Amino acid sequence: MPVSAINAATAYAKAAQAGDGPGLAARETPGAGDFAGMVKDALGSAAGAGKSAEGTAAQALTGQAEMSDVVISVANAELALQTVVAVRDKVVQAYQDILRMPI
Repeated sequence: MPVSAINAATAYAKAAQAGDGPGLAARETPGAGDFAGMVKDALGSAAGAGKSAEGTAAQALTGQAEMSDVVISVANAELALQTVVAVRDKVVQAYQDILRMPI
């Protein structure tokens, strides 16, 4: 069953806020909670870059922004998305490696 990045991040955030699941272990281990915050910030940054790109594109349609601004904004959003996807792939791979470890 494939797991989408959005669904996984949403479930993790809900579990961390509720105080159960992987978020609890992260808060009990010193320094481990920083990773959860980093992931949350990265997802927020990627979403913000996408919204910024959409806003710049809308401004370009009304003549309020230059096309170069649109290209730069879309490139930033694409880079942020690629970064989030790469991190997600590494996390899923690490999880699968842990599952394959002998007991």
